[in-house]
Amino acid sequence: MKLIYQPRDGATPLLTAIKKATKSIDIAIFRFDRTDIEAELKAAAARGVKVTALIAYVNRGGEKHLRALEMRFLDAGITVARSADDLIRYHDKLIIFDRKTLFMLSFNFTHLDIDRSRGFGIITSNSKIVQEAIKLFEADCTRTSYTAGLETFVVSPVNSRKVLTTFLKRAKKQLLIYDPEISDPEVVRILQDRAKAGVEVRVIGKASKRLGLKVLKLTKIRLHTRTILKDASQAFIGSQSLREAELDSRREVGLIIREKKIVKQLIQCFESDWRSTDATTDNAMKKDEPEVPKQHVVRATKVLAKELHPLEATVKKAVKRFVAEAGEDVLGDKRVKTTVKKMVKKAIKQAVKEVANGTKDN
Repeated sequence: MKLIYQPRDGATPLLTAIKKATKSIDIAIFRFDRTDIEAELKAAAARGVKVTALIAYVNRGGEKHLRALEMRFLDAGITVARSADDLIRYHDKLIIFDRKTLFMLSFNFTHLDIDRSRGFGIITSNSKIVQEAIKLFEADCTRTSYTAGLETFVVSPVNSRKVLTTFLKRAKKQLLIYDPEISDPEVVRILQDRAKAGVEVRVIGKASKRLGLKVLKLTKIRLHTRTILKDASQAFIGSQSLREAELDSRREVGLIIREKKIVKQLIQCFESDWRSTDATTDNAMKKDEPEVPKQHVVRATKVLAKELHPLEATVKKAVKRFVAEAGEDVLGDKRVKTTVKKMVKKAIKQAVKEVANGTKDN
Protein backbone atom coordinates (compact mmCIF):
# COMPACT_ATOMS: atom_id res chain seq x y z
CA MET A 1 0.00 0.00 0.00
CA LYS A 2 1.29 3.45 -0.96
CA LEU A 3 0.26 7.04 -0.32
CA ILE A 4 -0.28 9.68 -3.00
CA TYR A 5 0.36 13.08 -1.48
CA GLN A 6 -0.84 16.20 -3.31
CA PRO A 7 0.33 18.52 -4.59
CA ARG A 8 3.79 17.02 -3.99
CA ASP A 9 3.33 13.95 -6.20
CA GLY A 10 1.33 15.57 -9.00
CA ALA A 11 -0.10 13.47 -11.84
CA THR A 12 2.99 11.25 -12.16
CA PRO A 13 1.66 8.22 -10.20
CA LEU A 14 -1.52 8.22 -12.32
CA LEU A 15 0.27 8.66 -15.64
CA THR A 16 2.79 5.93 -14.81
CA ALA A 17 0.09 3.46 -13.83
CA ILE A 18 -1.94 4.16 -16.99
CA LYS A 19 1.16 3.56 -19.15
CA LYS A 20 1.84 0.24 -17.40
CA ALA A 21 -1.72 -1.12 -17.70
CA THR A 22 -1.91 -4.14 -19.99
CA LYS A 23 -5.50 -5.41 -19.81
CA SER A 24 -7.98 -2.97 -18.35
CA ILE A 25 -8.49 0.45 -16.78
CA ASP A 26 -11.73 1.31 -14.96
CA ILE A 27 -12.03 4.96 -13.96
CA ALA A 28 -14.78 6.87 -12.12
CA ILE A 29 -14.85 10.58 -12.98
CA PHE A 30 -16.57 13.54 -11.33
CA ARG A 31 -14.40 16.40 -12.64
CA PHE A 32 -11.74 16.16 -15.33
CA ASP A 33 -9.58 18.70 -17.18
CA ARG A 34 -6.19 16.95 -17.38
CA THR A 35 -5.17 16.66 -21.01
CA ASP A 36 -2.13 14.59 -20.01
CA ILE A 37 -4.26 11.96 -18.29
CA GLU A 38 -6.77 12.01 -21.15
CA ALA A 39 -3.99 11.46 -23.69
CA GLU A 40 -2.63 8.46 -21.77
CA LEU A 41 -6.09 6.91 -21.43
CA LYS A 42 -6.59 7.26 -25.20
CA ALA A 43 -3.15 5.79 -25.84
CA ALA A 44 -3.99 2.85 -23.60
CA ALA A 45 -7.19 2.20 -25.54
CA ALA A 46 -5.24 2.43 -28.80
CA ARG A 47 -2.81 -0.30 -27.69
CA GLY A 48 -5.64 -2.66 -26.83
CA VAL A 49 -6.28 -1.97 -23.15
CA LYS A 50 -10.00 -2.06 -22.32
CA VAL A 51 -10.68 1.38 -20.85
CA THR A 52 -14.05 1.97 -19.19
CA ALA A 53 -14.98 5.42 -17.88
CA LEU A 54 -17.88 5.89 -15.49
CA ILE A 55 -18.71 9.58 -15.78
CA ALA A 56 -20.91 11.46 -13.34
CA TYR A 57 -24.40 12.28 -14.56
CA VAL A 58 -24.01 15.79 -13.20
CA ASN A 59 -21.63 18.10 -11.37
CA ARG A 60 -22.22 21.72 -10.44
CA GLY A 61 -21.43 23.89 -13.45
CA GLY A 62 -19.55 21.15 -15.29
CA GLU A 63 -22.17 19.11 -17.14
CA LYS A 64 -21.17 20.54 -20.53
CA HIS A 65 -17.55 19.52 -19.99
CA LEU A 66 -18.53 16.01 -18.90
CA ARG A 67 -20.66 15.46 -21.98
CA ALA A 68 -17.84 16.71 -24.23
CA LEU A 69 -15.43 14.37 -22.43
CA GLU A 70 -17.77 11.46 -23.10
CA MET A 71 -17.74 12.17 -26.82
CA ARG A 72 -13.95 12.44 -26.95
CA PHE A 73 -13.60 9.16 -25.07
CA LEU A 74 -16.07 7.40 -27.35
CA ASP A 75 -14.19 8.65 -30.42
CA ALA A 76 -11.01 7.15 -28.95
CA GLY A 77 -12.57 3.73 -28.43
CA ILE A 78 -13.10 4.11 -24.69
CA THR A 79 -16.23 2.54 -23.23
CA VAL A 80 -18.35 5.17 -21.50
CA ALA A 81 -20.99 4.63 -18.83
CA ARG A 82 -22.94 7.41 -17.15
CA SER A 83 -23.91 7.29 -13.48
CA ALA A 84 -27.56 7.17 -12.51
CA ASP A 85 -29.48 10.23 -11.29
CA ASP A 86 -30.90 8.56 -8.19
CA LEU A 87 -28.46 10.30 -5.84
CA ILE A 88 -27.67 14.01 -5.51
CA ARG A 89 -24.37 13.32 -7.24
CA TYR A 90 -21.77 10.64 -7.86
CA HIS A 91 -18.70 12.22 -6.31
CA ASP A 92 -16.29 9.28 -5.94
CA LYS A 93 -12.91 9.19 -7.72
CA LEU A 94 -11.10 5.92 -8.27
CA ILE A 95 -9.16 3.93 -10.86
CA ILE A 96 -8.72 0.15 -11.07
CA PHE A 97 -5.80 -1.15 -13.14
CA ASP A 98 -5.86 -4.64 -14.66
CA ARG A 99 -8.35 -5.57 -11.94
CA LYS A 100 -5.36 -5.94 -9.59
CA THR A 101 -4.54 -2.45 -8.31
CA LEU A 102 -6.83 0.24 -6.93
CA PHE A 103 -6.15 3.97 -6.78
CA MET A 104 -8.60 5.38 -4.21
CA LEU A 105 -8.44 9.18 -4.43
CA SER A 106 -9.74 12.17 -2.50
CA PHE A 107 -8.92 14.46 -5.44
CA ASN A 108 -10.38 14.93 -8.92
CA PHE A 109 -8.53 14.62 -12.22
CA THR A 110 -8.06 18.39 -12.44
CA HIS A 111 -5.17 20.85 -12.34
CA LEU A 112 -6.73 22.61 -9.35
CA ASP A 113 -6.94 19.45 -7.25
CA ILE A 114 -3.67 17.84 -8.31
CA ASP A 115 -1.40 20.88 -8.61
CA ARG A 116 -2.78 23.36 -6.09
CA SER A 117 -4.69 21.52 -3.38
CA ARG A 118 -4.02 19.34 -0.37
CA GLY A 119 -5.22 15.90 -1.32
CA PHE A 120 -4.37 12.26 -0.75
CA GLY A 121 -4.80 8.94 -2.47
CA ILE A 122 -4.18 5.31 -1.60
CA ILE A 123 -2.67 2.74 -3.97
CA THR A 124 -3.45 -0.83 -2.93
CA SER A 125 -3.27 -4.31 -4.41
CA ASN A 126 -5.14 -5.91 -1.51
CA SER A 127 -7.34 -8.41 -3.34
CA LYS A 128 -10.37 -8.00 -1.05
CA ILE A 129 -10.34 -4.22 -1.42
CA VAL A 130 -9.79 -4.36 -5.18
CA GLN A 131 -12.64 -6.86 -5.63
CA GLU A 132 -14.96 -4.65 -3.58
CA ALA A 133 -14.04 -1.66 -5.75
CA ILE A 134 -14.75 -3.70 -8.90
CA LYS A 135 -18.14 -4.74 -7.48
CA LEU A 136 -19.06 -1.10 -6.79
CA PHE A 137 -17.79 0.11 -10.17
CA GLU A 138 -19.77 -2.51 -12.06
CA ALA A 139 -22.91 -1.82 -10.04
CA ASP A 140 -22.71 1.89 -10.76
CA CYS A 141 -21.94 1.32 -14.45
CA THR A 142 -25.00 -0.91 -14.81
CA ARG A 143 -27.11 1.18 -12.41
CA THR A 144 -27.81 -1.77 -10.16
CA SER A 145 -27.78 -1.86 -6.37
CA TYR A 146 -24.54 -2.29 -4.45
CA THR A 147 -24.33 -4.16 -1.15
CA ALA A 148 -21.33 -3.42 1.05
CA GLY A 149 -19.15 -6.42 1.69
CA LEU A 150 -16.11 -4.92 3.41
CA GLU A 151 -16.21 -2.62 6.43
CA THR A 152 -12.98 -0.84 5.58
CA PHE A 153 -14.34 0.03 2.12
CA VAL A 154 -16.53 3.01 2.96
CA VAL A 155 -19.34 3.80 0.52
CA SER A 156 -22.00 6.50 0.79
CA PRO A 157 -24.86 6.19 1.30
CA VAL A 158 -24.57 2.43 1.83
CA ASN A 159 -22.38 2.03 4.93
CA SER A 160 -20.52 5.32 5.46
CA ARG A 161 -22.62 6.67 8.33
CA LYS A 162 -22.36 3.47 10.34
CA VAL A 163 -18.67 2.90 9.62
CA LEU A 164 -17.46 6.46 10.12
CA THR A 165 -19.47 7.19 13.27
CA THR A 166 -18.17 3.94 14.77
CA PHE A 167 -14.65 4.89 13.70
CA LEU A 168 -14.96 8.23 15.52
CA LYS A 169 -16.59 6.75 18.64
CA ARG A 170 -13.71 4.32 19.10
CA ALA A 171 -11.08 7.05 19.35
CA LYS A 172 -9.33 6.83 22.72
CA LYS A 173 -6.60 9.46 22.53
CA GLN A 174 -6.65 11.59 19.39
CA LEU A 175 -8.62 12.57 16.29
CA LEU A 176 -6.92 14.72 13.64
CA ILE A 177 -9.35 15.68 10.89
CA TYR A 178 -9.07 17.33 7.48
CA ASP A 179 -12.56 18.26 6.32
CA PRO A 180 -13.94 21.17 4.25
CA GLU A 181 -17.18 21.04 6.24
CA ILE A 182 -18.18 19.08 9.35
CA SER A 183 -21.86 19.72 10.02
CA ASP A 184 -23.70 16.41 10.44
CA PRO A 185 -25.53 16.61 13.81
CA GLU A 186 -24.71 13.04 14.82
CA VAL A 187 -21.04 13.49 13.98
CA VAL A 188 -20.90 16.81 15.87
CA ARG A 189 -22.32 15.12 19.00
CA ILE A 190 -19.80 12.29 18.74
CA LEU A 191 -16.87 14.68 18.43
CA GLN A 192 -18.15 16.70 21.39
CA ASP A 193 -18.49 13.52 23.45
CA ARG A 194 -14.99 12.38 22.49
CA ALA A 195 -13.55 15.75 23.50
CA LYS A 196 -15.36 15.60 26.85
CA ALA A 197 -13.90 12.13 27.37
CA GLY A 198 -10.40 13.58 27.03
CA VAL A 199 -9.73 12.76 23.39
CA GLU A 200 -7.67 15.41 21.61
CA VAL A 201 -9.77 16.59 18.65
CA ARG A 202 -8.31 18.99 16.07
CA VAL A 203 -9.81 19.99 12.76
CA ILE A 204 -8.22 21.62 9.71
CA GLY A 205 -10.99 22.97 7.52
CA LYS A 206 -14.46 24.08 8.53
CA ALA A 207 -16.82 22.80 11.20
CA SER A 208 -20.15 23.66 12.79
CA LYS A 209 -19.84 26.32 15.48
CA ARG A 210 -21.74 23.96 17.77
CA LEU A 211 -18.67 21.74 17.82
CA GLY A 212 -16.96 24.14 20.21
CA LEU A 213 -13.49 22.87 19.34
CA LYS A 214 -10.45 24.53 17.87
CA VAL A 215 -10.67 24.54 14.09
CA LEU A 216 -8.01 26.03 11.83
CA LYS A 217 -8.53 27.08 8.24
CA LEU A 218 -5.88 25.90 5.79
CA THR A 219 -4.79 29.16 4.17
CA LYS A 220 -1.47 28.22 2.63
CA ILE A 221 -3.07 25.89 0.12
CA ARG A 222 -6.57 24.86 -0.97
CA LEU A 223 -8.06 22.04 1.11
CA HIS A 224 -9.76 19.25 -0.81
CA THR A 225 -9.10 16.04 1.07
CA ARG A 226 -11.34 14.35 3.59
CA THR A 227 -9.04 12.54 6.02
CA ILE A 228 -9.39 11.34 9.61
CA LEU A 229 -6.45 10.13 11.71
CA LYS A 230 -7.35 8.13 14.82
CA ASP A 231 -5.05 7.38 17.75
CA ALA A 232 -1.96 7.50 15.50
CA SER A 233 -2.83 4.00 14.34
CA GLN A 234 -5.59 4.23 11.72
CA ALA A 235 -6.65 6.61 8.97
CA PHE A 236 -9.65 7.22 6.78
CA ILE A 237 -9.12 8.79 3.34
CA GLY A 238 -12.07 9.40 1.07
CA SER A 239 -14.32 11.76 -0.84
CA GLN A 240 -17.02 12.25 1.82
CA SER A 241 -17.10 15.12 4.27
CA LEU A 242 -18.73 14.60 7.63
CA ARG A 243 -21.96 16.29 6.62
CA GLU A 244 -25.40 14.84 6.13
CA ALA A 245 -25.65 15.01 2.33
CA GLU A 246 -22.31 13.28 1.77
CA LEU A 247 -23.06 10.52 4.24
CA ASP A 248 -26.67 9.87 3.23
CA SER A 249 -27.47 11.21 -0.26
CA ARG A 250 -24.41 11.00 -2.51
CA ARG A 251 -22.06 8.39 -3.89
CA GLU A 252 -18.83 8.84 -1.98
CA VAL A 253 -16.05 6.31 -1.46
CA GLY A 254 -13.16 6.01 0.97
CA LEU A 255 -10.84 3.57 2.72
CA ILE A 256 -9.89 2.90 6.32
CA ILE A 257 -6.24 1.87 6.54
CA ARG A 258 -3.90 0.70 9.31
CA GLU A 259 -0.48 0.82 7.60
CA LYS A 260 1.80 2.48 10.14
CA LYS A 261 4.10 4.10 7.58
CA ILE A 262 1.23 5.80 5.76
CA VAL A 263 -0.49 6.89 8.98
CA LYS A 264 2.79 8.41 10.14
CA GLN A 265 3.18 10.36 6.87
CA LEU A 266 -0.36 11.68 7.18
CA ILE A 267 0.20 12.78 10.77
CA GLN A 268 3.40 14.60 9.79
CA CYS A 269 1.54 16.41 7.03
CA PHE A 270 -1.32 17.35 9.36
CA GLU A 271 1.03 18.68 12.03
CA SER A 272 2.93 20.73 9.47
CA ASP A 273 -0.32 22.17 8.10
CA TRP A 274 -1.54 22.83 11.64
CA ARG A 275 1.64 24.68 12.64
CA SER A 276 1.63 26.94 9.65
CA THR A 277 -1.35 28.07 7.64
CA ASP A 278 0.69 30.82 5.98
CA ALA A 279 2.53 29.74 2.83
CA THR A 280 5.06 32.56 3.20
CA THR A 281 6.33 31.13 6.49
CA ASP A 282 5.90 27.42 5.83
CA ASN A 283 9.34 26.26 4.79
CA ALA A 284 8.70 22.61 5.63
CA MET A 285 5.93 22.20 3.08
CA LYS A 286 6.90 24.87 0.55
CA LYS A 287 7.94 22.28 -2.02
CA ASP A 288 4.31 21.14 -2.15
CA GLU A 289 2.98 24.41 -3.53
CA PRO A 290 3.97 25.15 -7.13
CA GLU A 291 4.35 28.76 -8.17
CA VAL A 292 1.72 29.98 -10.61
CA PRO A 293 3.47 30.95 -13.90
CA LYS A 294 3.62 34.72 -14.46
CA GLN A 295 2.01 34.47 -17.90
CA HIS A 296 -1.02 32.75 -16.35
CA VAL A 297 -1.43 35.57 -13.84
CA VAL A 298 -1.15 38.21 -16.60
CA ARG A 299 -3.69 36.39 -18.77
CA ALA A 300 -6.13 36.03 -15.90
CA THR A 301 -5.75 39.72 -15.00
CA LYS A 302 -6.54 40.77 -18.59
CA VAL A 303 -9.64 38.61 -18.61
CA LEU A 304 -10.75 40.06 -15.29
CA ALA A 305 -10.20 43.64 -16.49
CA LYS A 306 -12.22 42.95 -19.63
CA GLU A 307 -15.06 41.42 -17.64
CA LEU A 308 -15.08 44.32 -15.17
CA HIS A 309 -15.44 46.93 -17.93
CA PRO A 310 -19.28 46.92 -17.81
CA LEU A 311 -19.05 47.50 -14.07
CA GLU A 312 -17.32 50.84 -14.71
CA ALA A 313 -20.26 52.06 -16.77
CA THR A 314 -22.72 50.86 -14.13
CA VAL A 315 -20.90 52.70 -11.34
CA LYS A 316 -20.74 55.91 -13.40
CA LYS A 317 -24.46 55.72 -14.09
CA ALA A 318 -25.23 55.16 -10.41
CA VAL A 319 -23.01 58.10 -9.33
CA LYS A 320 -24.66 60.44 -11.87
CA ARG A 321 -28.09 59.49 -10.60
CA PHE A 322 -26.92 60.06 -7.02
CA VAL A 323 -25.49 63.48 -7.88
CA ALA A 324 -28.69 64.45 -9.68
CA GLU A 325 -30.66 63.74 -6.53
CA ALA A 326 -28.24 65.04 -3.91
CA GLY A 327 -26.54 67.89 -5.79
CA GLU A 328 -23.00 68.33 -7.13
CA ASP A 329 -21.69 69.55 -3.79
CA VAL A 330 -21.92 66.06 -2.43
CA LEU A 331 -18.93 65.05 -4.57
CA GLY A 332 -16.71 67.18 -2.39
CA ASP A 333 -17.41 64.94 0.54
CA LYS A 334 -14.58 62.39 0.84
CA ARG A 335 -16.94 60.02 2.59
CA VAL A 336 -18.85 59.50 -0.65
CA LYS A 337 -15.71 58.43 -2.53
CA THR A 338 -14.71 56.11 0.31
CA THR A 339 -18.17 54.57 0.51
CA VAL A 340 -18.32 53.91 -3.25
CA LYS A 341 -14.89 52.27 -3.16
CA LYS A 342 -15.93 50.03 -0.28
CA MET A 343 -19.15 49.02 -2.01
CA VAL A 344 -17.38 48.11 -5.25
CA LYS A 345 -14.71 46.16 -3.38
CA LYS A 346 -17.38 44.32 -1.42
CA ALA A 347 -19.27 43.43 -4.60
CA ILE A 348 -16.12 42.08 -6.28
CA LYS A 349 -15.10 40.17 -3.16
CA GLN A 350 -18.55 38.59 -2.93
CA ALA A 351 -18.42 37.58 -6.61
CA VAL A 352 -15.00 35.95 -6.14
CA LYS A 353 -16.26 34.16 -3.04
CA GLU A 354 -19.28 32.79 -4.91
CA VAL A 355 -17.09 31.50 -7.75
CA ALA A 356 -14.70 29.91 -5.25
CA ASN A 357 -17.60 28.25 -3.46
CA GLY A 358 -18.55 26.74 -6.79
CA THR A 359 -15.72 24.25 -6.26
CA LYS A 360 -16.99 23.19 -2.84
CA ASP A 361 -18.65 20.05 -4.13
CA ASN A 362 -15.62 18.94 -6.08
